Amino acid sequence: MQDPNEDTEWNEILRNFGILPPKEEPKDEIEEMVLRLQKEAMVKPYEKMTLAQLKEAEDEFDDEDMKAIEIYREKRLQEWKALKKKQKFGELREISGNQYVNEVTNAEKDVWVIIHLYRSSIPMCLLVNQHLSLLARKFPETKFVKAIVNSCIQHYHDNCLPTIFAYKNGQIESKFIGIIECGGINLKLEELEWKLAEVGAIQTDLEENPKKDIVDVMAHSLWYWGLEGKLEKKGISFS
Repeated sequence: MQDPNEDTEWNEILRNFGILPPKEEPKDEIEEMVLRLQKEAMVKPYEKMTLAQLKEAEDEFDDEDMKAIEIYREKRLQEWKALKKKQKFGELREISGNQYVNEVTNAEKDVWVIIHLYRSSIPMCLLVNQHLSLLARKFPETKFVKAIVNSCIQHYHDNCLPTIFAYKNGQIESKFIGIIECGGINLKLEELEWKLAEVGAIQTDLEENPKKDIVDVMAHSLWYWGLEGKLEKKGISFS
């Protein structure tokens, strides 16, 4: 098939009769650059500035610009405050028992606080601390703290460690006590993330429980052995 953009006498005749569309003109790179620069020039200079730069450049704007700048500055300030609030924490902090009330029970309103009571001689506690440290960076809007259990509760039994409390507004909203409730000795980061998300302490992007398949298999096994026991009572055996 003949190229409709080809410079031929026949194509020119077809274009004159409207049978072929007008020939595509090659784009002029210089013209494109000029148009782009003109478009960029239409953007007010203050829309590219930080709050500090706006303060320094105030004398360069007229009254109309200053009104727009005040609106823009307020918008940027609110965005900055929202970002700082969201990124307020971001680390797993160590606290002592005498800081518990101020840091946990009396934490700011509507702020979730995750506290891990641990003993460094227990491997599972060290694993939980590693996971919580990563989750604290991923979810900086939630407060993550840890405390050696003896500084908070005397004579706390090792069988109850690790212990994780999820607080909000001074109340314990959820708790995980002991290795099993915390997820087992092979606890993975995503599994702990899911546990905390289920109680509302963090907003995860995980779409389903990482342990779902294992839970389903366990449930099926329990159902199977329960059924087998009932049938054996009736004299029906699988062996």
